[in-house]
Amino acid sequence: MRGRLTQQKEVVAVIPAAGRSLRLAPLPCSKEVLPVGFGPIPGIQGTRPKVVSHYLLECLRKAGIRKGYVVIRQGKWDIPAYWGDGEILGMDLAYVVIEGSSGPPDTIDRAYPFVKDKVVALGFPDIIFRPRDVFAKLLARLDRPGVDVVLALFPAHDANAMDMIDIDAASRVRAIHLKPRTTRLQYAWLCAVWTPVFTEFLHQFLRQVKHGGRTGVVGNRRIDAQGDIPVGVVLKEAVKAKLKVEVVTFPTGRYIDIGTPSALSLVRRFVSHSRPLPQS
Repeated sequence: MRGRLTQQKEVVAVIPAAGRSLRLAPLPCSKEVLPVGFGPIPGIQGTRPKVVSHYLLECLRKAGIRKGYVVIRQGKWDIPAYWGDGEILGMDLAYVVIEGSSGPPDTIDRAYPFVKDKVVALGFPDIIFRPRDVFAKLLARLDRPGVDVVLALFPAHDANAMDMIDIDAASRVRAIHLKPRTTRLQYAWLCAVWTPVFTEFLHQFLRQVKHGGRTGVVGNRRIDAQGDIPVGVVLKEAVKAKLKVEVVTFPTGRYIDIGTPSALSLVRRFVSHSRPLPQS
């Protein structure tokens, strides 16, 4: 059942899919539509191949989210060719096509005109996670008074390569550490939901970057190998700005990011087994 906020405002998904998949190149298709498993497809008899992004879209749909904006780079036409208008999922999908991006926050912000007054659910289409009800739990937490952002926290496979989250006893975020060299923190975030307050914060943050503000944000290759701006940078600044960022922790949750050859080699076992698999 939807709560106070999500009854008042439409909930929409924003799915950034504009990356170049350099760590996996060469690929015969966009990694978001790379077949990695098998399962039932609504309206089609028998078992069929399932592409990477199918798992995220299923989780969004399970939370009652029926509208999504997929942000793609020019040339990634196989994504809309595969998903079309989203009917196969029982969703309405639209596509925002961009020339290039300074990183995932910039990619997400290209959907700003369409989502600025809505509740946003963010998921990365190259990350498969369990349990499937993550977004439903995040939205329930977002319905608490005054909450601006809710992050889904999972046990980190590699703290040096992730945004590690420091929380208090009430599941509020105290600080975000971007790919720390050493840490005692255990949890990293994988997906999120937020109100128009954070959508506007992200939009204004990027405007400052484009006008020469926020020095040190662009081109920091310690936190991003290609010098792009990660979403974690904006979340960290939002915490500093006293936005109310809270979490739902999934201590037995599991995930796999198919962005590297080693992880891709494990993904079929991941989607067909119940226990977590190691990643190198």
